[in-house]
Amino acid sequence: MIKTAVIGYGLSARVFHLPFILQVPELELVAISSRQPELRQDYPHLELFRDGVSLIDGSDAELVVITSPNDSHYNLARRALEAGRHVLVEKPFAVSSDEGEALIELAASRQRTLAVYHNRRFDGDFLTLQQLIRDGRLGEVRYFESHFDRFRPEPRARWREQAGVGSGILFDLGPHLIDQALALFGTPQSISARCRELREGAESTDFFHLMLHYPQREVVLHSSPFCASPTLRFMAQGTRASYCKYGLDPQEDALRAGQAPEGADWGAEPAAQYGQLHTVDSCETVATQPGDYRQFYRALVEALEHGGPLPVSPAEALLGIRLIELAMRSSREGRRLEVGGHGA
Repeated sequence: MIKTAVIGYGLSARVFHLPFILQVPELELVAISSRQPELRQDYPHLELFRDGVSLIDGSDAELVVITSPNDSHYNLARRALEAGRHVLVEKPFAVSSDEGEALIELAASRQRTLAVYHNRRFDGDFLTLQQLIRDGRLGEVRYFESHFDRFRPEPRARWREQAGVGSGILFDLGPHLIDQALALFGTPQSISARCRELREGAESTDFFHLMLHYPQREVVLHSSPFCASPTLRFMAQGTRASYCKYGLDPQEDALRAGQAPEGADWGAEPAAQYGQLHTVDSCETVATQPGDYRQFYRALVEALEHGGPLPVSPAEALLGIRLIELAMRSSREGRRLEVGGHGA
């Protein structure tokens, strides 16, 4: 059993981590840190700490899961690694590439695992798209569009939307879209971007439109807070066919509703949300593979116990942070930037 502790008790911990930690038999939840008053009622038999530093210093956890606000990730992960703990950090695992590089080097020097929680590698629609590409049904993908749109026309009073380092939608939803694009197509040659505050009273970025430029491919990553219509998720256009998919993976809504991630039908999507594969003279409904965030934690356990590969490498997560930095710079300067660091 791997003794596991969680820093934070907000949405990320309650919805995206604790349900899965409790489902994985190789993990033993031993501690949580938070000032949330309901924590003692929800977990009366656990060791509870008021903050992450106290948890790292005072618990006997072997694996520390960090779900606190983005600007705290680096300091908490560094302290946990220095204390000899394995670390899983919510995305983004740092708010700058310099911080990310430092954590990777520290983990290597201490011979500890540093993992980054990019759970949407295990969205059902993304798994389906990956399979279509692997099977060659799209041919060579020349244009790819990925959206994570919402209808939230008014800012909310929460840290993700307040002014500050690591806040805003580019650091919240951007890592998901960037990571999926990198998993599909690898490192782009260059990037151009628009990152804006479009809502009245917005204190941080609430809209982004990124373009990743490849030698024979264009990739668009987009998020808007004003999408009241059905939301486009993926549009992949290839030399043989196009795949179009609307709607989001159902796991988040199920978790928010209190459903436990268990059973053979976990992550199954309603047939009405299946995507369409189009050719010049045909249209085929493609059943969406069931998504399963449990696979992330299973792969993490395999890595910790048997040295298997991490579900997402820190180097891949670091490149995602680098692209966020370049996107913000591209938006400020109004020009396309090479990913290697030179203007194009």
